[in-house]
Amino acid sequence: MPQALALRLYAALLRLLTPAYLLRLWWRGRREPLYRFAMGQRLGFYERDTVPGRVWVHAVSLGETRAASALVDALRERFPGVKVLITHSTATGREAGTALLREGDAQAWLPYDTPGSVRRFVKHWRPEIGLLMETEVWPLLLAEAEAAGVPMLLVNARLSENSLRQGQRFAALLRPAAQRLKLALAQTEADATRLRAMGVPEVRVAGNLKYDIAVDTALLERGRAWAAALPRPVLMLAVSREGEEAALLAAWARQPAPRPQLLIVPRHPQRFDEVAGLVAAAGLSLSRRSSWSDAPRTDADVWLGDSMREMPLYYGLARVALLGGSFEPLGGQNLIEAAACGCPVLAGPHTFNFAEATELALAAGAAERCTAMGEAIARGVALCADSDSAASMSKRALAFAAAHRGAARRMVEALPLYGS
Repeated sequence: MPQALALRLYAALLRLLTPAYLLRLWWRGRREPLYRFAMGQRLGFYERDTVPGRVWVHAVSLGETRAASALVDALRERFPGVKVLITHSTATGREAGTALLREGDAQAWLPYDTPGSVRRFVKHWRPEIGLLMETEVWPLLLAEAEAAGVPMLLVNARLSENSLRQGQRFAALLRPAAQRLKLALAQTEADATRLRAMGVPEVRVAGNLKYDIAVDTALLERGRAWAAALPRPVLMLAVSREGEEAALLAAWARQPAPRPQLLIVPRHPQRFDEVAGLVAAAGLSLSRRSSWSDAPRTDADVWLGDSMREMPLYYGLARVALLGGSFEPLGGQNLIEAAACGCPVLAGPHTFNFAEATELALAAGAAERCTAMGEAIARGVALCADSDSAASMSKRALAFAAAHRGAARRMVEALPLYGS
């Protein structure tokens, strides 16, 4: 299919789907009201005039926003007085992004990828440069930025084998988008190879920004203080996904006493009540983080981490963490934050979304691989009982995290090539 025709068909399809997209946002706003905030921005309508020339960073969700924090800090250090525009697509990303703003900065929703929406966005903000985090390649947005003379970079870039195959299947649409990127700063050499295969004209390996994220030491120390006062160690299922909690609870019932304290921290806040229901259905008593004041309750079988932006507290509290998203075929979660907090990790078999970081952590002894949830629970219980082994693994995790820092500096050093 000719490239111009593919782009026109894509634009027509997204125009048709716009009402459904807006309805879905409104529906999600029932539980997360921020989705209903400034909905006109989703179509490229902004209320205030702006001074052009900001560095624009798009961080779609919470994980990308946290990684962007390291990049923004490095930008401010290298270019004092720089003004930043940060955009998001999810409520958790926007909420976290507020903490990155300084005087003169701005925050907005990235509009839906339709011609009028992205044209209004670029015309309104007139950024000097655009930095898209990780995987955010939008065909019409990139076309409009190119037409307006805004250089676009993909930073902290990653591309899985599956995403490459999908991109090649829709090459008439996605290859021109990739070719419009001035530069991709890839996390790994494998990512770089795949990005080149997608058509990105210049790719460099810069590392992973998530190693550079500053840990909230106050939260981490609070968690460690709580852990030191507990009668038994804590085993955590961290950033869990659908299906994992039920498997954990089914296997947990077969664990003989004495058992560690079990803590579950779901990945998505909209699932907090669902997971609480699973615990109740398993016949176990529950204490929720949201009900604690100065310390966790010790009279419940299971703790539920139903709070946001407190992962350092949970990693400080836990002696061992099972890696959520890796015990179902979901690709895993990023274990870098756990390592930076010194929390040993037990990963399941499915870590393809974070393959290199996981393999490096395994090689460094900061993590171990388990074939299934039952094996992970058994190993986690054993490590909870063996404080010396857990402490040794914790030291290796801290060393592993420290050894891979520096991506933010390398990425910012590339930006003057494009005038920022």
